[in-house]
Amino acid sequence: MTQEIVNRVEQSGIVTLDLEVLIPEKEVVEIDIAPQLSQGLILREKDFRGWVKDNDWSIYEGKRIALHCSVDAIVPTWAYMLVANALREYTLEIYFANLQTVNALIAERLLSTVSPDSYEDKRVVIKGCRDREISNHAYVMLTSILLPVAKTIMYGEPCSTVPVYKKRK
Repeated sequence: MTQEIVNRVEQSGIVTLDLEVLIPEKEVVEIDIAPQLSQGLILREKDFRGWVKDNDWSIYEGKRIALHCSVDAIVPTWAYMLVANALREYTLEIYFANLQTVNALIAERLLSTVSPDSYEDKRVVIKGCRDREISNHAYVMLTSILLPVAKTIMYGEPCSTVPVYKKRK
C-alpha cells in the first residue's frame, strides 16, 4: 500500500520570515579617521584636507559606509562632513557609526517597512539558520513588530523551532 507524503509543515499555516531576505546584503565598509590624527589625538586641518583630496574614494562604489573615529579624540564635525562630501557620488549610504551600529540601523530602517497586519493571528517562524551575520537588533525589532499581532512567534526552522511567544486566549 502506497501512502501519500504529506507536508505537515506546509499544512500547519506557519509563515516563515527570513531576515536574509528582508535585509538584502550590501557590503558595509568602515572608514576610521583615527589614522589621520596627528599623534593619535589631533586633527590638523591642512593634512586632513590633503588626505580627503588625494584619497581614491571610487573604491567605495556601491557600498554602505560606517564612518567613525575609533579613538577618544575631539574631531570637529566638519571633518566627517568633508569625508561624506568626498564619498557622495560613489556610495549607497553613509552612516556616522561603527560597523555594528550601522548594521543595526540598516536593519531598523528596512524592517520598518514590514506590515504587521500581514501577520495577524498567524503562526510565525523567524528563520534561524543563515549564511551571513544578521544583527541581534534585527531579531529583537522583528519580534517587537510581530508581538501585537501574531498568534505565535517561534525561532529556528519550521521543523525544529524554539517557542518565543504565544498569544493568550
